[in-house]
Amino acid sequence: MTNGMNENEELILSKIKENPFISQQELSEIVGISKSSIANIISELIKKEYVMGKAYVLNETNPIICIGGANVDRKYYAKYEITNETSNPVISSSSVGGVARNIAENLGRLGEEVVLISASGQDSAWEEIYNLSSPFMNLEHVTQFENSSTGSYTAVLDKNGDLSLALADMDVYENITPELMIKKSNLLKRAKCIVVDLNCPSETIDYICSFTSKYSIPLVIIPVSSPKMTRLPKTLSAVTWLIVNKDETETFMNMKINDRKDWENSVKKWLELGVKNVIVTNGSKGVMSGVENGEIQHFPAIETPMVADVTGAGDSFCSGVIYSWLQKKDIDYIIKSGLVNAHKTIMSKYTVRQELSQKQFMIDMEEFIK
Repeated sequence: MTNGMNENEELILSKIKENPFISQQELSEIVGISKSSIANIISELIKKEYVMGKAYVLNETNPIICIGGANVDRKYYAKYEITNETSNPVISSSSVGGVARNIAENLGRLGEEVVLISASGQDSAWEEIYNLSSPFMNLEHVTQFENSSTGSYTAVLDKNGDLSLALADMDVYENITPELMIKKSNLLKRAKCIVVDLNCPSETIDYICSFTSKYSIPLVIIPVSSPKMTRLPKTLSAVTWLIVNKDETETFMNMKINDRKDWENSVKKWLELGVKNVIVTNGSKGVMSGVENGEIQHFPAIETPMVADVTGAGDSFCSGVIYSWLQKKDIDYIIKSGLVNAHKTIMSKYTVRQELSQKQFMIDMEEFIK
């Protein structure tokens, strides 16, 4: 074996030597691993200086580009009722998360070509994220910062599996600047679709809106929390899809959603700001969608009697919507795709359900769409 290379790296290098114009798709078929994994291996070969970064090796795809958070999720499950100001017995677990990363993994498991743009520290937390994420997405465009910690999210869940308290260390994402986006402009221009979460600074969101408008690239914005709604631009004509929850909508619109009429009005307000398609989610009450022609529809949530963990449900909903929209499905199918993927994720203890695949998703949809 060549010094410093593993078996897959050595095999891919030999194939590139045989045919310097070989595509990632051809390498994927020969080696038997995903194109995202091929891209990550080529990136490692470039770092080790076995391969020069030739455009014909790395630039032939039109990926979905996800921009935003990639962090370690730590979860603490309370055994009993949570009591403040004292010790509470819990069961703990750790997994990888982050809104943009979670959506990227969902879409990667569904067979899409996905690139993640994010920021991380140079630490063991990033190594964990890299190892668990690389089979499903291209990570060569994640920038590591020496004096920063990789993002982390700590959730305390009550005995019913509902979120009681969350703590987020997300300062590293302030490094996802417009200047970083400018360096990635050749990649961004090739995007089939750009998905960005509000972990990114507001000036970066503004830049991405301008960029996608200029190059006619579909843009999906996913808020992260109510406090980060201030990062959303006031004019949203660049936004193809906005998927936002009730609390985030109330914060941004400075309104209360007390009943169905308020809920419908909130969707109208989003559409008036220029969003082409919007979904306002409302937990167990389902979702309200609005589209460019002004049609507003309510879709009930799928009843889930066995809730294992709600973490990741929103991201899986967004992923189902994005996936079926890119497949050019009708609005009913698109929304139900999100509801089905969220329903199945809530029944799993994982942030991104491990059994998800293109085939499994089709089976899941057939179960709920008669």
